[in-house]
Amino acid sequence: MFSRHVLTLAAVLAVGACGAQPAQNAAAPASSAPAATASASASAAGAALTITDPWVKTVKKGMTAAFGTLVNNTDADIAVVAGTSPLSPTIELHEVVDSGGKMVMRPKEGGFVVPARSTHELKPGGDHIMLMGVTEEVKPGARIPFTLTVKDGAPLEFTAVGKDFAGAKEDYQPGAGH
Repeated sequence: MFSRHVLTLAAVLAVGACGAQPAQNAAAPASSAPAATASASASAAGAALTITDPWVKTVKKGMTAAFGTLVNNTDADIAVVAGTSPLSPTIELHEVVDSGGKMVMRPKEGGFVVPARSTHELKPGGDHIMLMGVTEEVKPGARIPFTLTVKDGAPLEFTAVGKDFAGAKEDYQPGAGH
């Protein structure tokens, strides 16, 4: 499993994508300093749940979202049921679904379930961590701490990197289809 993460990291660095950052205390303030190092996982090796390539869409204020790939290193399903970050007073776990021919975001009932020995991708246009009421600008390279609450398990603390993203035509602004 570790060698797969190292190979994934090498591929990510080779194409110049933003890498995941080492785990950090969720109470630490958000920083606009660029990331100094990259790692394949934002959690300690051998942890039940890790995340690879965590990032946050840049925004001046209002709403934004965080993405990455949750990795379950155990033989049982893991449910992520909530999240926190000093960047936002309100965080919801969201999904994007077809509602009458229109793609809409909504809270994901029960949170994200990461199957045993598998992954769950958080991506634009799909499941994501929604941050509302953001008052601090998120610039490219900003380091944003997060803590995800795991049902019946240890929380996952990680740092996501601010990243410009214009694809998938999301609009994470108040009152815009939310």
